[in-house]
Amino acid sequence: MCGIVGYVGFRSAPELLLDGLTRLEYRGYDSAGIAVQRDSEIGIRKKVGRVEELRKLVAANPVRGSIGIGHTRWATHGATTDVNSHPHVGGNGEVVLVHNGVIENYAKLKEQLQGLGYVFRTATDSEVVAHLIAHHLEEQIKLGEDPESVSTYMKAVEVSLKKLKGTYGLAILFRDLPNLILVARAGSPLVIGVGKGEHFIASDASPLAGYTDEVVYLADHEMAVITADHVDLHRRDEGRVKMSVQTINQVSTDLDLGKFDHYMLKEIYEQPESIENCLRGRIDDDSATSKFGGLNIDPQELRLVDRIVLTACGTSWHAGLVGEYLIEEFARIPVEVEYASELRYRNPPLTERTMVFAITQSGETADTLAAMRECKRKGHKSLAICNVVGSTIAREADGGIYLHAGPEIGVASTKAFTSQVTALSLLALYLGRMRHMSYHAGKRMISQLRDMPDTIRRTLGCHDSVREISAKYAGYDNFLYLGRLYNFPVALEGALKLKEISYIHAEGYPAAEMKHGPIALVDEETPSVFVIPRGAIYPKIMSNLEEIKARRGKVIAIACEGDHRIADLADDVIYVPEVEDFLQPLVTSIPLQLLAYHIALERGCNVDRPRNLAKSVTVE
Repeated sequence: MCGIVGYVGFRSAPELLLDGLTRLEYRGYDSAGIAVQRDSEIGIRKKVGRVEELRKLVAANPVRGSIGIGHTRWATHGATTDVNSHPHVGGNGEVVLVHNGVIENYAKLKEQLQGLGYVFRTATDSEVVAHLIAHHLEEQIKLGEDPESVSTYMKAVEVSLKKLKGTYGLAILFRDLPNLILVARAGSPLVIGVGKGEHFIASDASPLAGYTDEVVYLADHEMAVITADHVDLHRRDEGRVKMSVQTINQVSTDLDLGKFDHYMLKEIYEQPESIENCLRGRIDDDSATSKFGGLNIDPQELRLVDRIVLTACGTSWHAGLVGEYLIEEFARIPVEVEYASELRYRNPPLTERTMVFAITQSGETADTLAAMRECKRKGHKSLAICNVVGSTIAREADGGIYLHAGPEIGVASTKAFTSQVTALSLLALYLGRMRHMSYHAGKRMISQLRDMPDTIRRTLGCHDSVREISAKYAGYDNFLYLGRLYNFPVALEGALKLKEISYIHAEGYPAAEMKHGPIALVDEETPSVFVIPRGAIYPKIMSNLEEIKARRGKVIAIACEGDHRIADLADDVIYVPEVEDFLQPLVTSIPLQLLAYHIALERGCNVDRPRNLAKSVTVE
């Protein structure tokens, strides 16, 4: 959730750190700070609010140096205040650090440190880590260790880390050991950018674009000492290990807004390309099926799978629900969709022929990672559908499917959702052709999938209509979203988008479930958004719509082009192209994304950085 940046080299550190923090703003945060070292002086500046406020503070009270660390905080322990912002100081200033994660046993450690005379100035769990390292550094020196040796500081950090329970990504400066940064990771992501005469640190690769294309992804329980010219990587209980340097393809222009006012709108409009990228190279016309280069499971083994568990959180969970419909319809394999936060603590009866798919945009979602690890621990083949190359889930999964959607900066996920649904459609085709789906059915499905990028471009033509309807409904405080079969998950996703960025209470339901309780909420002040394209049960959901109208509820309908009947019943209609039932989520989700976007704008909300939310939830 928090964002970490760091730099050591020949450039001015403050500007680089502030630029890096700006690029990490999408992760969500409430305050920001930097620490810059020059010889044995470490200057700290931190401020509640946006990075721009920190930038003003640094301009008014400059810090200078070519080595430093920075942080954007998303509060977990302690209120949002300047004091609780990072960086934090340990001992008498000999340790300065930034921390992403949660220290579960901080209260006990804090009590012990206070008993030793350490004074706490914040209410955070992170300050405990700073004081603990300072304490063990003092202990090492008392034991006769060289106070000017890097190994002394490494030992102090190693001893401290072994006492921590929880998760951490740490970047540490030492007052008396200038010109290096020590980083460590357990559960929270860290990336080292490799340059010439300089090195970079970040929570993900986005701040590194334009500076370097070579990175090292830290694994859990790894620690690195980083100077301008060298990276020394160590792993707990193994000692020094060889670095694995990877190349990233992201460029700085991927993070530019271009002609758009917000990242969310830019990413909505990128969906034809992101779906195209997800399909590219994965169609096998000769065999009328799909193909994947990274599943790492042979067809014979895959044919033995008799149950699939899809586990995810938030928007990815909604994509998983669509995947359940797809795989069960086309491959006839039973599928369960589990909240990762629940699966990690449950003990469901998974057989040896159960395969687990973790679905995630970032590849760093703490609950999804923990659920996947638990399943792997029990011997189940665990694969991933992921967008971020080099992420923890992508590296730890037995195999998987990359989305290739490109960076998603807006907190409210849009193109990742449709890319996940596209990947799941390809997976359903692959599994279906492996079992009972005919060659001609496979060819037909391929043809329809290939048409989707152009179909999405046509769908985006509803934008002006959605903008007008949004202005009409922006003043309402409660919404219901309703759909059936493939469009039930779309209703859930539409309600989530509205909640996330406009702070309006919204609920998604299967439309037929309305009469089993939620219809009590219907009145003239509670609009209902019906996802009602033509399909197998169109008459059924039309009856559900009439039940709402009979109770004077206002209705916004997402309907197929040419559906004139719906215009006589609904108060407002947004038209989308007509496609097969299994592809409807790809088109019906688009107007719901735009509806949430424009209602949020009408209400004056920060679309890309909604309150209390983070893009990548890396803490439990």
